[in-house]
Amino acid sequence: FLLFLYVQQVNKVSLRRSLIGEEWPSPRTKSLSLTGKSAGDNKNWNDQDHCAFVQSHLLDMLELLLEPEQLTASSHATHSSLVSYEAVCALSFLIEGTVNKSGMVHPLHELALWQPCHGQNGYSKVSRAFSFPKLESWLRSCLTANPFGMTACLKSGKKLAWAQQVEGTTRRAKIACNNRVVPGVFPMVIMSQVYKQTLAKSSDTLVGAHVKIHRCNESFIYLLSPLRSVTIEKCRNSTFVLGPVQASVHVHSCDNIKVIVVCHRLSLSSTTGCTFYILTPTQPLILSGNQAVSFAPFHTHYPMLEDHMAQVGLATLPNYWDSPILVCKESGDTSVFRLLPPSDFYTFVIPFEMEGDTTETPGGLPHAYQKALSQREQKVQIWQKTVKEAGLTKDQRKRFQILVENKFYEWLVQTGNRQQLDSLVPAAVGSKQAAG
Repeated sequence: FLLFLYVQQVNKVSLRRSLIGEEWPSPRTKSLSLTGKSAGDNKNWNDQDHCAFVQSHLLDMLELLLEPEQLTASSHATHSSLVSYEAVCALSFLIEGTVNKSGMVHPLHELALWQPCHGQNGYSKVSRAFSFPKLESWLRSCLTANPFGMTACLKSGKKLAWAQQVEGTTRRAKIACNNRVVPGVFPMVIMSQVYKQTLAKSSDTLVGAHVKIHRCNESFIYLLSPLRSVTIEKCRNSTFVLGPVQASVHVHSCDNIKVIVVCHRLSLSSTTGCTFYILTPTQPLILSGNQAVSFAPFHTHYPMLEDHMAQVGLATLPNYWDSPILVCKESGDTSVFRLLPPSDFYTFVIPFEMEGDTTETPGGLPHAYQKALSQREQKVQIWQKTVKEAGLTKDQRKRFQILVENKFYEWLVQTGNRQQLDSLVPAAVGSKQAAG
């Protein structure tokens, strides 16, 4: 059942409507997203739709928990059906709550056993079971949208500004964290609509956080802390450099992005032209709707990287970056992904000073990629030697330097790398930077 829910969540297109009569979210109910526009099929960004779906299908879900002898011949509950305590414990995986809106969050089965609730949910100490009709009524009356979800995070969470508020570029950007209101669970950080910016952060705000990155375009985002999980949705032409991720990184509906990460699990769906530089102990999952995906070995480092990897329990071996699983293979789909050719491989430099002991890429590089880098370094050394032995005069050296700098500037403009360098220039003294 949980696997079914997961596949329904990540799959791009559902063909079940003709079979079950309704899918979540319904294409007939267009709700507003974070941007005020129609959210369409994006339930991940609409907690109210999520709650409404659970409410309308609560009866079906509870009937799945009943033992066969508690069901009628047509597999439905009766007025006398009983839900076992073990079944409610299983439901705790999906539902949790608080007592009188206190700060402490409890799993569902603990709340259900609370003495004042027995009259409402029909719990019997004798049978150690719940009355089906009363349990359903009690759950329906208490269910509400997640107060620590994405919508609530943006409305009541702490607003973060990690870059200069430049008119026209970051005016629409929404960056928020709910670590001040979440009671003792992993906090959530949301970044939405970041445009033509370089954002970098390494702080306690990010440690153990669920990070949601949404609709970022032409940006470079560095989150250099140990993270819990990361979701990247509907982003384009951007580079994401992430600290070690304890659980999963899921990329959905993205075009032409680069993701550089050490993570426990990587999955992707509906992406086009994306490149993943990864170190992972599990095989990457390629779900439906992907085109022109490239995989390459993790190729960078920052001073605290190995310490952060240890914090989340990730090591350099095993590493299955080059062994993805094509989960949703479509007919005629033979070239969904490739391994990046060594000739196209370059190391990535993280341009920030930090304390720490890591001075090279953890685990090193595969031989073919290291060989390609070494050959390139030899060419640079030969070039430097040639220039040194050319016997240029002082005036010639000056003119030659100007020529090389002009060619380099042209290359920066043509490749779009000029924006990345310009955005790394430190902010002017006296400018306001909000602490994260």
